[in-house]
Amino acid sequence: MNYELFLAKRIIGSKAYKSSVSAPIIKIGIAAIAIGIIVMLIAIATGIGLQQKIRDKVVAFNGDITITNYDTNVSDESEKPISIHQEFYPKFKNIEGIKHVQAVATKFGVVRTETDFEGIVLKGVGDDYNWTYFKEFLVDGRLPDYSKDMNSEVLISQYLANRLHFKVGDSFQTLFGKESANEIPFQRAFKVVGIYNSGFQELDEKFVIGDLRHVQRLNKWNEDQIGNFEVFIDDFSQIQYKGVEVYQATPSNLNAETVEQKYASVFEWIKIFDNNTYGIIGIMIIVAAINMITALLVLILERTQMIGILKALGSNNWSIRKVFLYNATYLIGLGLFWGNLIGLSMLFIQKYTGIIKFPNPEEYHMSTIPAYISLDYILLLNIGTFVVCLIILLIPSIIITKISPVKAIRFE
Repeated sequence: MNYELFLAKRIIGSKAYKSSVSAPIIKIGIAAIAIGIIVMLIAIATGIGLQQKIRDKVVAFNGDITITNYDTNVSDESEKPISIHQEFYPKFKNIEGIKHVQAVATKFGVVRTETDFEGIVLKGVGDDYNWTYFKEFLVDGRLPDYSKDMNSEVLISQYLANRLHFKVGDSFQTLFGKESANEIPFQRAFKVVGIYNSGFQELDEKFVIGDLRHVQRLNKWNEDQIGNFEVFIDDFSQIQYKGVEVYQATPSNLNAETVEQKYASVFEWIKIFDNNTYGIIGIMIIVAAINMITALLVLILERTQMIGILKALGSNNWSIRKVFLYNATYLIGLGLFWGNLIGLSMLFIQKYTGIIKFPNPEEYHMSTIPAYISLDYILLLNIGTFVVCLIILLIPSIIITKISPVKAIRFE
């Protein structure tokens, strides 16, 4: 018989325990753990959610890895064409973890209306283009269809639509420069079939998605010539390794650059979220542990006579410590239960309703606070909190070894 567990259950279930001096302190300890779990769950869910959303917005316009020609051009315009006939296109057969490869090209242009003009980058895409991200970004109209003959359908951002007063169904003229600045620029007409909003203004303000064949004609390229390849991988956490593998698998005249390298400042910024999350987790665990230490010390002092009697009957110090550790385990478990119940409820409500908005959405490139929910980090957080609190509680339980049976029995 595990008499330590039996005694712990009797202590927890007794009416005197629930109405004792230590009861309010114990409730505070449970509340501290519950609040700590709620705050940590929210911090992790929103931190990871923000990172993923911002990352997805950048990846949507560039892919995880971009394969381009080696040249001195650092702009968004494709200058030197690449042959589409590559060993890695349309599939990377010798590298695992590559889910999609698409061919694109870009061209600078100026949208001209009767009252205004705006500089844009026409991103030409073909029937192999991955529209997954833009399906999520779409706010009006539909996605263009480039699977058949060349057409003038384009997808523009809500930012450009507002500035140029465009709506779905409108047509507009765009001017594209030639090699010589003295020549009359090319003029092309496009029709707005969809409006998107990624929330990333730096990208929304310039990219217009159109037919790849327009860029090929404007640059006088052949049908098998494109500007660059965009590569998408299965697991973004492996991007550094996949970037090296893709680089090694491409011909010597081509360069492979990861989205982290291309937008280093953005990814350095979102890494700061990890530091904030770790700081919050550390503080919450310390606060919860301190409250539980206080509750355990009060509980031990309140049961001093019981400790003396158990020692007089032959119980060793470790057995008596286990009684109080079992008690503390119950209290920690109770705090974790309520913390998870309330915290996860809040996260699910936010995930599916988006009720809480950013007061300054332009700073975070989104209007709604995202909530990422995964069983992995929930279990890890709960197990980690439980183990850390229990280990820390071993320290105050040492006081039991200092209690003398004679003095403890006479203690009032």
